[in-house]
Amino acid sequence: MDYKTFFEKIDAYDTIVIFRHTRPDLDALGSQIGLAEAINLNYPSKRVYMVGDDLGRYSFIGKMDIVEDDIFKDALAIICDVACQALVSDKRYKLAKEVVVIDHHKNECDIEDASTIIDTSRIACAELISHMLYDQGKRINAYGATALYGGIVTDSGRFQYNATTSSTFRIAAWLLDSGADMEYIYDHLYVETLAQRKMKNYFSNHYVTTNDGVAYMFNDKDTLAKFPDVTFFDISRGMVNLMAGIDEIKIWCNFTYDAENDKVVGEFRSRGISIVEIAKKYGGGGHANACGATLKDFMEAELVIADFKNLLKEKGGESIEH
Repeated sequence: MDYKTFFEKIDAYDTIVIFRHTRPDLDALGSQIGLAEAINLNYPSKRVYMVGDDLGRYSFIGKMDIVEDDIFKDALAIICDVACQALVSDKRYKLAKEVVVIDHHKNECDIEDASTIIDTSRIACAELISHMLYDQGKRINAYGATALYGGIVTDSGRFQYNATTSSTFRIAAWLLDSGADMEYIYDHLYVETLAQRKMKNYFSNHYVTTNDGVAYMFNDKDTLAKFPDVTFFDISRGMVNLMAGIDEIKIWCNFTYDAENDKVVGEFRSRGISIVEIAKKYGGGGHANACGATLKDFMEAELVIADFKNLLKEKGGESIEH
């Protein structure tokens, strides 16, 4: 689906419900909130709702709506930042009259009968949605711009990751010109309590490095029990990049026990080499250099680590990938 057709779909529906993935990051939430704000501004007669699970540490950015089932009957469902049906938070998109998926990950869409706008060249779904709005001459208010800017900042690693392009900066500049509050985003993302800093110090001293160029952490029940006042997300995705920026380490992983589902969630990151195919091998996916998978147990996590070690051996001596 092209951008023009997408906005024609919005024009055709009185009710629009926006979805995203479970355990949201700021890109998922920024995309969801930013798109909702843009629709409200450019199509003021529409009824727009946002649904999904708890926002966790990102509650500063907004809140979800409470939506009864009958709302979905004649609605357009828009799913942001995910194309895998198993990961969509709130399965009631299936009740909608029509479904559109907007995503930037390298997974095939398995959401039945959905129209798609998927652009894997975009570092964030928030960048893709912002580009759609900009390209089609749509307006965005300061709140929506702030949410979208937050999504771009986090998924780009503060514009450090190599998938950041000149277009990323142009879109970020447009959002700032539209009133995005950069200080608000940075204060909530990067200013932390003393307890949070001490937690980081703990994990900084509890990861394993190998001679193969892989670093990893295993966070079991006992580890999680040491930090009862933080969310699963704070440890799983929040601690993975403590292993980033080490010259000898090309791939780093964080494996965390998920008590709610009795699984182990793996967060995988890399520098200079694509690892997403290994994530897909274990039922996951994501970006070339930032992806993940849900595993049966820590024994399966050991298999993932072995695959990453073998990948680095195979790539030894080759030029760095981008």
